[in-house]
Amino acid sequence: MKTKRTLRRPLGDASTAFALILLVVLIAVAVLAPVFFGAEAKRINVDIAGLGPSAQHWLGTNQLGQDIALRVLVATRLSLMLAAAATAVSVVTGVLLGAAPTLLGRATGRVVDSVISVSIAFPGLLLVLFLAVIFGVTTGGAVLAIGLAGVPYKARLVRNLIRSVETRDYVAAAHLVGGSRARVLVRHVLPNVAEPLIINAATTAGGAVLSFAGLSFLGIGVQAPAYDWGQLLNEGQKTLYVNPLAVVGPGIAVVLAGLALNILGDSAARRFALGDVAPELARTIASTPPATALNDLPHEAVALQVRGLAVTYRGAARQVHAVRGVNLTISRGEAVGVVGESGSGKSAMAMGIAQLIERPSVVTADKMRLSGMDLLSDSSNVARHLAAELTIVFQDPMSSFNPVRRLGRQLTDGIRFHERVSRSQAVARLVTGLERVGIRNASSRVADYPHQFSGGMRQRAMIATALTQKPSLIIADEPTTALDVTTETQVLEYLGEVRADTQAALLLISHDLTVIRRACERVVVMYAGRVVEDLPVDQLATHAAHPYTRALIDAVPTIETDRDRPLRPIPGRVPDLTKDITGCSFANRCPFVSARCRDEDPALVTVGDAHRVACWHPYAPALAHATQSDVTVTSGGDHD
Repeated sequence: MKTKRTLRRPLGDASTAFALILLVVLIAVAVLAPVFFGAEAKRINVDIAGLGPSAQHWLGTNQLGQDIALRVLVATRLSLMLAAAATAVSVVTGVLLGAAPTLLGRATGRVVDSVISVSIAFPGLLLVLFLAVIFGVTTGGAVLAIGLAGVPYKARLVRNLIRSVETRDYVAAAHLVGGSRARVLVRHVLPNVAEPLIINAATTAGGAVLSFAGLSFLGIGVQAPAYDWGQLLNEGQKTLYVNPLAVVGPGIAVVLAGLALNILGDSAARRFALGDVAPELARTIASTPPATALNDLPHEAVALQVRGLAVTYRGAARQVHAVRGVNLTISRGEAVGVVGESGSGKSAMAMGIAQLIERPSVVTADKMRLSGMDLLSDSSNVARHLAAELTIVFQDPMSSFNPVRRLGRQLTDGIRFHERVSRSQAVARLVTGLERVGIRNASSRVADYPHQFSGGMRQRAMIATALTQKPSLIIADEPTTALDVTTETQVLEYLGEVRADTQAALLLISHDLTVIRRACERVVVMYAGRVVEDLPVDQLATHAAHPYTRALIDAVPTIETDRDRPLRPIPGRVPDLTKDITGCSFANRCPFVSARCRDEDPALVTVGDAHRVACWHPYAPALAHATQSDVTVTSGGDHD
């Protein structure tokens, strides 16, 4: 069936079938011709030297009376073997160099990138000739010259492809569950760049055939008494005007071999890149040290405790202070919603807690504990603890799954790894979870690839995967964005049931206040990387004290909203987080700003039962609960 699908690829049935047949014929000739015609092709007969084409000698004979047609057939083996050897040198070395920064770190990566860039500056042909002279005028030297000359281009291709994949959410999740750099590279990254690499390898093989022909034609490739197509071209050019077919024969062989390899490259890539090339995670479980320390962790009432969390994204020219001193505590079984405009630091805070912020960006905190373990310690168990106790539902369902692995295989990895259950048990739990989030025929759909699911189905599958495990904390970043209202209700109900069954805490990030009200008991409002208000969700409409929180509420229409009145947008812009902010970050947009707001940054203080706000002028609903003497309560004007 795979062969049939391969022949139906975009290059067309006729051309792909032709190339496949041609390559099979070339391989057969390479295997059989030396056996049947090898001795005859070497036989010297000066009586028939220099003859033109005839029925006995289709391409004529050379100056020693050897049959040129037979020599072209026999030369197929050496020509293809040398091209394959040079391609292997080029691809293997290129992949190793391109993957070196991922395996060894950024410092090594910069050195490798510099070496690759300098090497690419040399023209390919010049580099081949230079290396051929260095390695010597031998067949082995020609293999190394052609193979190594293609390494810089392969390494650059591999490096760029890996960069495009290693930032995907499923790669981050693989690191989160404790996968080593090598395992993540082999399991998740390389399979996703297999298609262009296979295409490029086929093109390289076709180019290597031509390169060897060129070197041998120049006399610095294959040396007598051995011969390949290039050496036959060299011999034929001496009698070009007397017997043109002496050149045409080996020339056509070079063209046909290159054509077959290039056409089949695309078909082969599409066929193999969609296979389950990654090994089973279960094979590595036996070699993984048991997490005995995890079972001894105390089961405290607090699931997550964060103090002074800061996340700074560092680029080449600037750095962004995405999160600036966040304090957050979530109890077991509690659902906390996080709201705020885009760029307010919600996702950055979540990724900082999960330790998924990559260098050179920096995550710092005074305290960060998850289910009793200090995440800031140097213990080797931190990564395993995060993998077992924390589950993330990423915002982008498209980048959350490995596209070359079937959903059932990748969605059960976490269950099998942490709970040591069989594949059938893991699949059964997954099927139940998929059915709970509204995916029909779940038992058969687990064999599908991610591209066979719609965006909403991928989102639901991702949610089901997260909830089939038994974490202490679930971080859900916009989990219902791609869902319709009915499915959204199902997912929120499922979230509530899982929390009730497992006492897992929930950190739900959303722009939708309605979703927060339905799923959470507490709401945290973030602005410009800071928490500006924290209050029970049932008090959101009546006791919200910060002007920014009130502005968010007023910007959302309800059934009671007067349709004749325009919605109230929040004027101004979020401050530039690449610069230091003096005073309150909301000062330039607040209607109640004072000189104190511009000079002093308000702390997050208690103004009521389970209610905290960072504002010098909170709204009137907090007046009865205010406990901080230096907080000036404002009437709130029309917002009150």
